[in-house]
Amino acid sequence: MMTRVFLVTLLCWSCAAAVAAHNIGVTPITWNREISRLIYDKCASCHRPDGSAFSLMTYRDVQPRVTEIKAAVLTRRMPPWGAIKGFGDFRNDQALTPEQIELMVDWIQNDAPRGNNRQSLPPEPRFAAPAVYVPSHVVPVSGSLTLQRPLIVDGLMPRKVAPDQSMRITALLPNGAVEPLLWLHAYDQRFSHPFLFRKSIHLPAGTVIRGVSLDDVIELIPADSK
Repeated sequence: MMTRVFLVTLLCWSCAAAVAAHNIGVTPITWNREISRLIYDKCASCHRPDGSAFSLMTYRDVQPRVTEIKAAVLTRRMPPWGAIKGFGDFRNDQALTPEQIELMVDWIQNDAPRGNNRQSLPPEPRFAAPAVYVPSHVVPVSGSLTLQRPLIVDGLMPRKVAPDQSMRITALLPNGAVEPLLWLHAYDQRFSHPFLFRKSIHLPAGTVIRGVSLDDVIELIPADSK
């Protein structure tokens, strides 16, 4: 008798575990539960009313842009849309992790549901006015530029970029090594902002900055320009 009770109990536990696992696997990703938290954490500092880019703070803001967002996350562009992640290492990089990209894409491919439980929606974050980054001096680049003296570069600022312009900006060092600086893809000048390196880059005299078209202006921000 005790053996039978034990077997029945074990069977019930097994069924409950299977149902729980199944529910976790099929529970749809929703704006109210997962995506809003991701947007608020990674994107809302720029993508908000009065921010530097179009607002993604509400489901109503996001819904018309799901196709655009999917294209952006799949090409690993960092917000604001325009720079390829992995080409240059930036301390103000807010790009999504591979897991977050998968979460976002799965949500969009499942028709980007809002979710019925409004109580699971987190409160919208609040942001203080961002500090304006204004370097005291810069080195403008249009076309190729050969540095006449050593330069420690803290970042780059796209000052003038044609609509939907794409460019891979690199530094060719005198020893033949190539240092990737910034890869812009379909850059939108309306959301212009500096790309600040996680670690300043030392460029010796004779370094050639390449990849900037003659009609565009990219500024090198020296490390001592703050």
